[in-house]
Amino acid sequence: MTMRVRITVAAALSAALSLSLTACGESGDVGSSGDETVGIAMPTTDSPRWISDGRSMVDQVKGFGYGATLKYAENDPKTQVEQVEAMIDDGVDALVIAAVDGRAFTDVLRKAESAKIPVISYDRLLLGSDDVDYYATFDNEQVGELQADFLIEQLGLANGSAKGPFNLEVFAGSADDNNTGFFFDGAMKILQPYIDSGELVVKSGQTKMDQVTTLRWDGVRAEKRMNKLLDSHYTNERVDAVLSPYDGMSLGIIKALKSHGYGGDGGRDLPIVTGQDAEVPSVKSIMAGEQTQTVYKDTRELALITSYMVNAVVHGKRPAINDTSTYDNGEKVVPAYLLEPVSVDKGNYKKVLIDSDYLKASDLR
Repeated sequence: MTMRVRITVAAALSAALSLSLTACGESGDVGSSGDETVGIAMPTTDSPRWISDGRSMVDQVKGFGYGATLKYAENDPKTQVEQVEAMIDDGVDALVIAAVDGRAFTDVLRKAESAKIPVISYDRLLLGSDDVDYYATFDNEQVGELQADFLIEQLGLANGSAKGPFNLEVFAGSADDNNTGFFFDGAMKILQPYIDSGELVVKSGQTKMDQVTTLRWDGVRAEKRMNKLLDSHYTNERVDAVLSPYDGMSLGIIKALKSHGYGGDGGRDLPIVTGQDAEVPSVKSIMAGEQTQTVYKDTRELALITSYMVNAVVHGKRPAINDTSTYDNGEKVVPAYLLEPVSVDKGNYKKVLIDSDYLKASDLR
């Protein structure tokens, strides 16, 4: 991974303000004239995470004085392309797109470029197009690293307190989401040496990304695959750990495990199960001792950084970025701003999630 500047959120926002708004002679916070509108395209309302992202983006751009058009595509790429095209036809002043399928936008982004509408890729990189101006996301490889580090530490392999072998199964996200490869590569960079040494055993033999992807990050699909793995490879063995890249998938995996006698009174202990996004159902599962870990990504910070990007590009300025080499979409390396993810488990969820007001204690009752 390339070296990057990693700074606190407060410093990030300060940098975003100073670089985006004052570097070219502006003084202070420049917002909308009152007539500009930002088109915001989000993938689905099936995930609490994306509902929160959409709400945060609307709130943040309105804080700058912009109008906002928010659309959800319910995980249908064709619908999302049509929604974005309608926003272009309506004359929005900037587009923020969290893609269902990052490869589906080539033609419509060309239309945005012709209309001189800047495009910011939000969390999921838009692929195969030169007409993407900036990318706002988290350090996606680090997400996978956090998940894998947690597995290794919990199994006792990191400090040598246990030697294994331990049985591991691996899941990845949707193949049409560019983030999937970063999550997977970050995790496998850490897990592969233990697999090679025999300390971790993947009894299914499925360790390549194209063997373990899960379309649309769907929990039902993850549950079905976990059921199949358990039926095929674990009739007389136990699975000790499952690398799951997303909370919704983690809950499906746990459902399959419980149906095979894991968890509950008299059952085998549930394996270590990772996750991502700190969604309320998964945090409750962590509190109940089922899902073991999630990776928290403060989408409020992401929406705020993205809104600073929007405000800069609408005024013809260059926003703050901290990565210019990692995110090649097949046509260009898209300048990006990366925020840091945080590993969350039963020991720190209160401090990380509740004390920061990301979640309320009442959300978890």
